[in-house]
Amino acid sequence: MKKLHFNTTINAPREKVWDILWGETSYPKWTKPFNEGSAVETDWQEGSEVKFLDGEGNGMLSSIAVKREPEYLSFKHHGNIINGVKDTESPEVKAWAGAEENYTLSTVNGQTELKVDLDVTEDHSGIFSDMFPKALAIVKELSEQS
Repeated sequence: MKKLHFNTTINAPREKVWDILWGETSYPKWTKPFNEGSAVETDWQEGSEVKFLDGEGNGMLSSIAVKREPEYLSFKHHGNIINGVKDTESPEVKAWAGAEENYTLSTVNGQTELKVDLDVTEDHSGIFSDMFPKALAIVKELSEQS
């Protein structure tokens, strides 16, 4: 596994940035660089299952490892969802199962510093290195709108 790190400074309170990241209507907007029609299904409680889905209903099966609103959210990835079927046992999934994706929001000089740290396989490193800055630019734009 490889660790990737991304960060941006946003001229908005971290509560607003948190709401943009995990809001039902804003989440599909900022995750568009990853997949058109992205959605997330969860009750947002620590320990709960999370389904990160594309427009076809396929995606990743994860859980909320740690939640400290509005400063930290950690996901642990467990498997894939393909055609509605959960896969946590295939060799492909076992190569990255247990990967983490962490979001840290800090207040610095009246602005929000958003840091994202994630584990990826070597073959996905380039894709995420390209897409995450685009996604975070959208988070910044949405958060800074009045």
